Amino acid sequence: MAEIEKKPVKIVETVLRDAHQSLIATRMTTDEMLPIVDKMDKVGYHAVECWGGATFDSCLRFLKEDPWERLRKLRDGFKNTKLQMLFRGQNILGYKPYPDDVVEYFVQKSIANGIDIIRIFDCLNDLRNLETAVNATKKEGGHAQVALSYTIGDAYNLDYWKKTAKQIEQMGADSLCIKDMAGLLVPYEATRLVTALKESTHIPVELHTHYTSGVGGMTYLKAVEAGVDIIDTAMSPFAMGTSQPATEVMVETFRGTPYDTGFDQKLLGEIADYFRPIREKDLENGLMSPKVLGVNIKTLMYQVPGGMLSNLVSQLEQQGASDKFYEVLEEVPRVRKDFGEPPLVTPSSQIVGTQAVLNVLTGERYKMITNESRALLRGEYGQTVKPVNPEVQKKAIGEEEPITCRPADLLEPGLEKIEAEMSQWKEQDEDVLTYALFPQVATEFFKYRAAQENKIDPAKADEENKSYPV
Repeated sequence: MAEIEKKPVKIVETVLRDAHQSLIATRMTTDEMLPIVDKMDKVGYHAVECWGGATFDSCLRFLKEDPWERLRKLRDGFKNTKLQMLFRGQNILGYKPYPDDVVEYFVQKSIANGIDIIRIFDCLNDLRNLETAVNATKKEGGHAQVALSYTIGDAYNLDYWKKTAKQIEQMGADSLCIKDMAGLLVPYEATRLVTALKESTHIPVELHTHYTSGVGGMTYLKAVEAGVDIIDTAMSPFAMGTSQPATEVMVETFRGTPYDTGFDQKLLGEIADYFRPIREKDLENGLMSPKVLGVNIKTLMYQVPGGMLSNLVSQLEQQGASDKFYEVLEEVPRVRKDFGEPPLVTPSSQIVGTQAVLNVLTGERYKMITNESRALLRGEYGQTVKPVNPEVQKKAIGEEEPITCRPADLLEPGLEKIEAEMSQWKEQDEDVLTYALFPQVATEFFKYRAAQENKIDPAKADEENKSYPV
């Protein structure tokens, strides 16, 4: 009998980024990460995802840490493992499109500080919004991975995914990722999708999913059998629920098969032992809610990612309208249809979700329209796969002509102006980028940093109107 060809599946570990973003609102600190880096470096991961996404904002806003400093410390620790980040295309790590010079500089500095692989996605799958980041990554010698934001809808058939994947390959991407942020990809559909993508492209294909709907592990099994090259997993204390399938489980699943990772379960067990007390602490202090640890099959009905679900819950609680939760869930797909059926991922998920809440709470659809909804309907985020509802668009932007070009073409270069604006706080080149993305949050952080360096209480210094020597 002919021996089956060995094709070990590669694994990207997400415990230092997406896993804690999904389960504890990105609150794991650098000090919690560093002691285990040495052991993680010995596993043999394809890469460790440790930066980008919401880590940047959370570091500054909640942890009072410099995200660039975190990256440098992780780079020092991981001697043998590639580091990966998530990058929102023209939106970088923020919530709106930025000028090309800012995107290029951010890519340059990310790679200079230690990132090897940049996963680049766009919330509308508008490939025009990815070109600048892809070209900049390749110019800096990084690995440019382009992600398809996976979703379900009339427009999203196999032909659509194959055509888009082909365009991504032609764009010069080094690999392709199916980014299933809501856990919508069910096992046999994964077989069909992966088979189609492998037939239409020649670059490696990675699959990223969340366990929200409960099918993640089975989806990975079918995808790997269909030829997927890489899967994203999380160490078990921060796996499952709205996070990824567990690393140790997937390693065991493929043991003794042609897809065997060869990873050492004893080593993985030691790493899991390290993260377990952090999980227990976060459960006790309420940072990790048991609500996000279960399975929610309604994800498949409403196509709402886990993070968006918790966001809707808190928005309704703040308005004293928790009883309207299911009405809002039913309104989400209707708003999404009106908005051109975008995939629900940052920032489109927040835009659609908030508008659905407003539609339900005001008792009249589109009586109030958020600025972000107007921007989406105006074309400021790019082109949607299907046309937007013309009546809703007219209600939002009146007789104004929608944007049809690449949105960033309308933006002036911004770096010089940004640098001039924040020069009093600049201690390193990277500070300019921190400020470019989150001006207010960055300013607060810079004040805090200066106060720490000068042993001043920031509150007192503000009161006395002192400026901090930098």
